[in-house]
Amino acid sequence: MLTEISNRCDAVEECYEFLLAYAAQGLPSDQGSKSGAQVRGFLQNAVKALTGLGETCALAVKEQGLEPADKYLAFVAVLDRDARDSLAAIQLVLAQPAISSQLIDNLNASIHLRALLTDLFLVDEVVRKQDKPAGQAVPSDGK
Repeated sequence: MLTEISNRCDAVEECYEFLLAYAAQGLPSDQGSKSGAQVRGFLQNAVKALTGLGETCALAVKEQGLEPADKYLAFVAVLDRDARDSLAAIQLVLAQPAISSQLIDNLNASIHLRALLTDLFLVDEVVRKQDKPAGQAVPSDGK
């Protein structure tokens, strides 16, 4: 379960990194370029990763017996709200007939997406620490 959460975090982070590069290209549309052909795929991967993320994290808290559970679940509620808000923004972009660099730049600037990314960085760090056997040191870079 923790690996699934980490994979979901990675998918959203990879999408965001791609979107930063896409926004910088100044493309009027996702038609006719290599990165334009890829943008919808990255966005769709993010949709898959975000769909049900809160429920998956809540289940992991229970399955892993994380304590104090109420602290974990309170944050999962924040993550779920931010994931749902970001999902709505991403789906709006995907519904457009053309995805320009400017549209992606506006998505990247969305406070919803930025809040989600910050949540995911925190969750990913917590998951990495939970994945380590007890007593094993975690390097300062978190990996």
